[in-house]
Amino acid sequence: MGTTMTSTQSYTAATIQFEPTMFEKARNISRLAALCEEAAEAGARLIVTPEMGTTGYCWFDRAEVKPFVETIPGATTDVFQAIASKHRCYIVVGMPEVDPASDLYYNTAVLIGPDGVVGRHRKSHPYIAEPKWAANGDIVHEVFETEIGRISMLVCMDLHFFETARLEALAGADIICHISNWLQERTPAPYWINRAFENACYVIESNRWGLERTVQFSGGSCLIEPDGTVAVSIDTGDGIAYGTVDLARARRREVLFEPVFKSRRPELYMNMMTNSFTWNPGDYFRLYGYQPIPRGRASRAAVAQFAPTSLVADNLARIADLAAEAKATTAPDILVFPELSLTGLEAPQGRAEPLSGPTVSAFVRLAMKLGFYLVAGFAEEDGDKVYNSAVLAGPEGLVGSYRKTHLGITDSWATAGDEWKVYDLAIGRVGLAVGHDALYPEAIRSLALMGCDVVACPSAIAGTFTGSHNGTKIPHNYPIPKGADPYHWHALRVRGGENNLYFAFANVLDAARGYLGKSAVFGPDSFAFPRQESAILDEDGIAAAAVDTTNLDTPYPTNIVRRKDLVVMRQPHHYQPLVKWHQ
Repeated sequence: MGTTMTSTQSYTAATIQFEPTMFEKARNISRLAALCEEAAEAGARLIVTPEMGTTGYCWFDRAEVKPFVETIPGATTDVFQAIASKHRCYIVVGMPEVDPASDLYYNTAVLIGPDGVVGRHRKSHPYIAEPKWAANGDIVHEVFETEIGRISMLVCMDLHFFETARLEALAGADIICHISNWLQERTPAPYWINRAFENACYVIESNRWGLERTVQFSGGSCLIEPDGTVAVSIDTGDGIAYGTVDLARARRREVLFEPVFKSRRPELYMNMMTNSFTWNPGDYFRLYGYQPIPRGRASRAAVAQFAPTSLVADNLARIADLAAEAKATTAPDILVFPELSLTGLEAPQGRAEPLSGPTVSAFVRLAMKLGFYLVAGFAEEDGDKVYNSAVLAGPEGLVGSYRKTHLGITDSWATAGDEWKVYDLAIGRVGLAVGHDALYPEAIRSLALMGCDVVACPSAIAGTFTGSHNGTKIPHNYPIPKGADPYHWHALRVRGGENNLYFAFANVLDAARGYLGKSAVFGPDSFAFPRQESAILDEDGIAAAAVDTTNLDTPYPTNIVRRKDLVVMRQPHHYQPLVKWHQ
């Protein structure tokens, strides 16, 4: 028997990329077993194989897949358990499972160890294909303590929903084994990278490749490190990629050096246990005549990027110049400036002032003069407390403010806020967030569930939260991009896409202090190409993009921003630990 690993140990893990063939289950299992044997002989202690790798994926209905489903344990798991026993390793296998008690079928990931089946995960958040034959999973989000660490599993579409990975990370997962049949974008996919990055754990991704029943799968199997670095990957073809898992690194649970899990605010996340968008949002949000969402319209949002100083007058002058430039060049309806851009990034030391103070008043007058909405950050004094706040002003004057709820390590001078703020404007429902709030997916999800069309996020986030792609040889159809992209992954792009809202991220650019900018207005659909966004990236200035909340003249919203497809497909009944967890 093996011994339990300590947090200082590291080991080799492997991801297998494979193209299964439908109706040739024996061939698929034989090929996968050979690849697993090869990986184990090379020293891999954990080996991950693709979703439905034993049978292929694109089944028409229960009748067609029926000859290929199996119980767990069963003949297929026995094949891989023999390899795991021989080499003292662990293998994740994707297969169609039948529950003998109910005769229901599931799309299942099973973890097999030297002594047999360790556990399983039944896909809980179905893609469009699963309802043709499989039930939603009822064995979900478990973390399995093994001699090589704490291992959890997710299946393909599950990872679109941050809650699934968050549940497993909060339960102590060192590694999330994500098996998939991912399609319609270059891989390694930004969603995969975000789940490693925001949870500070390893994601080992095994994706299939090839063409099956007109569906082009993306490959890109990889090992992603806790900071979002893609350590190794396979673009196309069958193959094995090897990487190193360092348990101590995962167990630090730091995101950009921030102790994110210790700073969560479960008491603010209670609305994540609801799902407002399962009802027609036009009806839901006007129920009892209370807070109907504004009528949809076409508008423009912009972000401004610069380095604030400790001189308030200089900051106001720079904001005024950038706002005038924006009005002349991009004509935005709302313009977002960075965190603390009015009063400076340093501890306020006398620069903090109340919402009614002279700096905010000057900012409000600027918005009224220019005739559009402005958002900026400032140090707000209220009695004996100081907050890291955002102020929203417009043609009508002061609209409102928000106090940062998730403080970063540089916010030692500030008191945390304790409520979300959303405002109904002519451009739509706008939510406010500040900086490190955006590192907590719970925060932006909470705003989405409140019906936000746009989240304005003044930010001062230091460090690296973007990644490049060298291009893919997978023959995607236009308009899916295949070429190289220096900003393939942007952590805040995912925030917009996973919540189906526009995310206006205005970051500080001050490279000498570690603030790398990368500001942008991100669109509400991560799978819409060309991307619905505009970025300023590496220089001072303005980026602006269209915001469209209009609908066809139908009772139910036709715009993804208003119907929020990915929010609708959540499974909140699984998410209770997200609001109960106390570190």
